[in-house]
Amino acid sequence: MNRTIRTLLGVTATATAAAAIVALGVPALGAAANASATSAAGVTSTVSAGAVDGLKQAQPFLFTYTFNGRLKVAGGNFTVGRRVYLVVKYNTGRTAFSRWETARTHSITPGGAVYVETTIAAPCAGGTNGYARGYDDATRTWSPRLAVAICQRID
Repeated sequence: MNRTIRTLLGVTATATAAAAIVALGVPALGAAANASATSAAGVTSTVSAGAVDGLKQAQPFLFTYTFNGRLKVAGGNFTVGRRVYLVVKYNTGRTAFSRWETARTHSITPGGAVYVETTIAAPCAGGTNGYARGYDDATRTWSPRLAVAICQRID
């Protein structure tokens, strides 16, 4: 089968991979289009000039769950080792809970992760009456609003 493919592409059995690329019509990258960096181990990596500029950090996100009868708010894609402001507010804008945390690496959650146990009782009956957001102090980026139920005790 390899011989058939080589015959169709016009590549001889002694052709190198570079020649195969040329035979396929793939243009070689010029020095002006590349930026190479050599590490201490002598390994060279090549990155196209616009690739780094086009990278964007993934948007921070939050999720919630109940633990020890309390609402836990957690999230990821924050800057590792930097401060994250977590706030839970009523839909009216009044703050129910807030705290500064440091984002840390986590085996499951991507990017810098925060896991915060709030003082808000959970689970609640009824619908959502508030939202949670996280603010990455390093990138000055807010996570999208996450609808939450803020329990109010009636004693």
